Amino acid sequence: MNEDIKNYIEASIKVKQQMASNDLLLSKINTAINQLVAMYRLKGKLMLCGNGGSTCDALHIAEELTGKYKLERPPLAAIALAEAAHITCTANDYGFEAIFLRALQALGKPGDCLMALSTSGNSKNVIEAATYAKANRIFVVALTGLSGGALKNHADLWINVPSENTAHIQEAHITIGHLIIESVEQTLFNNA
Repeated sequence: MNEDIKNYIEASIKVKQQMASNDLLLSKINTAINQLVAMYRLKGKLMLCGNGGSTCDALHIAEELTGKYKLERPPLAAIALAEAAHITCTANDYGFEAIFLRALQALGKPGDCLMALSTSGNSKNVIEAATYAKANRIFVVALTGLSGGALKNHADLWINVPSENTAHIQEAHITIGHLIIESVEQTLFNNA
């Protein structure tokens, strides 16, 4: 049992080591940080979407921005498109593929940003939202696994974790989320 635990932890660490040594990936994360800093300076908002564990990651990232991460600072506008009544109402009336699209149509405006999380990159409801966002001048940051699936073709910025293991991809997504939040927070409120 201890060997299984050790192997899991080492596999997770290996993904992050591969990320840390990938200059292109690091550059893409830096681009996401700069995009969000610019968006917040123009009073835009971040919207996030994903299914299952990625919904939880979207909620986690949003609450760190609207609440607090490390610095005492004003809240930053962020919302996970994950409200249960909206999802069930929309899925019932328009189908599951429209749940994020309808929320984005209601809340998004040019100059905002959508962070679309999908480990496979093939979640149809996430792709629908990204397609709409890109067509309506809402900057799309896609966080995926290695291949990026179809979502990579609907993003302004594609950040792909070098793994095909769903759990390790999600662990890396939250690491990327925390990194982005900390950098945005520092840039806007500690370096001003």
